[in-house]
Amino acid sequence: MNGETFVPISDLAYRAMKLTAVAALLVALPLAARADTPAPSCDTPLDLIRLINPLSHVGHKLSAGVPVTIVAIGSSSTAGAGASSPAKNYPSQLAVELNSRFPHSPITVLNRGVNGEEVADMLKRFDQSVLAAKPDVVLWQLGTNSVIRDHLLVDRGAAIREGINKIRAIGADVVLIDPQYAPRVIVKPEAQHMVDLIAATAKAEDVDLFRRYEVMKRWYNDDHMTFESFVSPDGLHMNDWSYSCFAHGLALAIAEAAERPVMSATALSHMMP
Repeated sequence: MNGETFVPISDLAYRAMKLTAVAALLVALPLAARADTPAPSCDTPLDLIRLINPLSHVGHKLSAGVPVTIVAIGSSSTAGAGASSPAKNYPSQLAVELNSRFPHSPITVLNRGVNGEEVADMLKRFDQSVLAAKPDVVLWQLGTNSVIRDHLLVDRGAAIREGINKIRAIGADVVLIDPQYAPRVIVKPEAQHMVDLIAATAKAEDVDLFRRYEVMKRWYNDDHMTFESFVSPDGLHMNDWSYSCFAHGLALAIAEAAERPVMSATALSHMMP
């Protein structure tokens, strides 16, 4: 053939080529499998998310089939830092969850989260951001920024009580939401102290508390999820999955507390995934 010598591939060499190709495929498969791995299930046991007090004001509105307004005030984890889009933050997803559960009462969730704020910053805009909307319930997420900045609440919860009193003055229900369980939070010595202070203030003022810290801690300790599964790469903010699961649990808690006289905890448990 034009002076060229043709050397046939031996059977042994052919098999070696096939083995190399198969090995390359096997190396690639785990990467593809990881990309297609389904999101973990959202486990929200009722005993962990159940609100202590009924949401009587919201319950009255829902039973009457009239519109309900919810104001979510807080910092970046209310605004939606770490979410891929505004539709993925927790107030947006909470609105979807609640409207699907109560189709006869239009429910509006107003997002009043501002990145970087602490309790004192929020109180300065309470009149405009919260009270002016005439909400039926206020979801107040607080504490995280004070923890990560090493700012102790030396007033023993007085500023939190001030906000609670402002909300009560307009007849709205109150739900406090404590910090997230995330690497940049739990590394701080005062993290647990902040969680305890918020819980003690909620108990003393007889208002509801959604224990986000314990919910996320359960994902890590009991469900054996990695932080990368539910915390953004910055080690602080939540991601699309955790915002969704947070909203799902909060919707269940609100629904149960608003309908407590007519829906038992056993009945609600059958609705849970």
